[in-house]
Amino acid sequence: MNVDLSGASWFKSSRSQAGKECVEVAFLDEGKVGVRDSKNPAGPALVFTPGEWHAFTEGVTDGEFNRP
Repeated sequence: MNVDLSGASWFKSSRSQAGKECVEVAFLDEGKVGVRDSKNPAGPALVFTPGEWHAFTEGVTDGEFNRP
């Protein structure tokens, strides 16, 4: 999927404080969500469909990715 990210408004979590080792997220057209490494903003980004992003955020909320 090719998505133009040139006009994306990227943001970090408010919990990231001044740290530079974070991921950034951008809400894109058609409900898509972009994710990139804040240390390499010119590098590649992942783009998720609305369903994929919902499944991921639900998994985070439900503790699916917690370490044992």
